[in-house]
Amino acid sequence: MATLDPDLLLRAYSVGVFPMADSREARDVFWVEPKKRGILPLDTFHLSKSLAKTLRSERFIVTADRAFSQVVSACAERGPKRPDTWINPPIERAYTALHGRGYAHSIECWHDGQLIGGLYGVQLGAAFFGESMFSRMTDASKVALAYLVARLRVGRFKLLDCQFITDHLASMGAIEISRDAYVGLLDTALGAGGGLVSLSSADFFALDRLVAEEATDAAVMVSGPISGWRIAQLLVQTS
Repeated sequence: MATLDPDLLLRAYSVGVFPMADSREARDVFWVEPKKRGILPLDTFHLSKSLAKTLRSERFIVTADRAFSQVVSACAERGPKRPDTWINPPIERAYTALHGRGYAHSIECWHDGQLIGGLYGVQLGAAFFGESMFSRMTDASKVALAYLVARLRVGRFKLLDCQFITDHLASMGAIEISRDAYVGLLDTALGAGGGLVSLSSADFFALDRLVAEEATDAAVMVSGPISGWRIAQLLVQTS
């Protein structure tokens, strides 16, 4: 098969296809184009009262692009509820290379200095393709997803692709649509030119600048921690 490199990945995502492996030890990958696609409409994200309370409690420190490789490795780990994984070493290497080129991002949840949850995915044009998430503490992955949705809303994204529906995602507003409906949404999100030329049609870091502008401390850093209270406020304001 062709080498799983960044350019091949971007071409695949631009037509609605993504790679998976049969197991952690698999040497190759196969390409997937589901007949039914899971998406999470950004304007109908369900912020439950309990999740809003968790966000406002500031239980976790949440960052972006601070530990991409660690997040991917954690998503690839086996566990009691996940005896195997579709993330093999070629996939890890390829997405790490995409991250180095600015096309892949992560959200990290920290507690007492430890990485306890997060997610990662790919940006192409105004589309974000969620790849995987993990959680080592209650609500950590839900918090990561809430931060991602707020970030994508502020950054003017048009599509959050979840690939497949799970009960976890459905409880937060994810829905399943046909392949044809998905391709239409994807084409709109990529716009003229297919999204491969530039990342400028949507801004993954617009949220950081918004918070920095609001802050009295001008030293707020891009990708630095943003309060859960502010995230909850943004999600309520834009619902």
